[in-house]
Amino acid sequence: MPQMELKICGLAAVRGQFAADAGAIKRLYFDYDTGRKVGVISKALAQARKVYRCVEPAELEKIAGTVHHGGIVAVIEVPEWRAPPKEEIADWGRRGEAVVVLDRIGNAHNLGAIVRTAAFFGVKHIVIADDAAAAVPGEAAYRVAEGGMSQVTVWRVKNVGGFLRELVAAGFDVVGAATRGGRPEAKGAGGKRVAIVLGNEEHGLAEDVARACTRLVTIPGSGRVESLNVSAAAAVLLWELVGRAGRKGAG
Repeated sequence: MPQMELKICGLAAVRGQFAADAGAIKRLYFDYDTGRKVGVISKALAQARKVYRCVEPAELEKIAGTVHHGGIVAVIEVPEWRAPPKEEIADWGRRGEAVVVLDRIGNAHNLGAIVRTAAFFGVKHIVIADDAAAAVPGEAAYRVAEGGMSQVTVWRVKNVGGFLRELVAAGFDVVGAATRGGRPEAKGAGGKRVAIVLGNEEHGLAEDVARACTRLVTIPGSGRVESLNVSAAAAVLLWELVGRAGRKGAG
């Protein structure tokens, strides 16, 4: 039976969820010190007649299922991740909204780190693969994202290559991150909307996904190690293609 509830740990993540959709929080548990920081959330839950409780550290650890709970656990229903309709994709292009596409990123901590960086740079859309090898936004990803998960919409598609072709048709410059063989720079998209595509930690971009990109880039390094961690590569590319480009546009 699939898990129907998700536990969000950490004060930043819980506050982010409350700000984005307070009604989604079903139950809230916290330790004494953290309880003094969530009065507004507790009051809202009380008004909604939902459970909120200060508990001992041992009980909080048991509820969270981890020692890395940050003093607070919010329980929500597992969100539904669906594929974006074509009209939605067209709207992204018209609004100039950047997109991050993850081709079978398998590590939940990497997913959370990428979401945090994407939210930092104002990216609103994360697209993940509907694949058994792909991590989905679960408890670890929410915790690592530090509130970023509530700032993005996560979509899921069965055919990543086909989805990228839809982005190209909508006017996006689809930039794939390649361990080797790509161009050694990641200049702006020349006025086009940008989609950044990152591949699986071990295998990189699938062949059909790489072919669907409008260009491939390789981040140059010293050569002492083969590549960056995928979340670090995401941060570099997001700065180059979204952060830096946005500053130039504002100027």
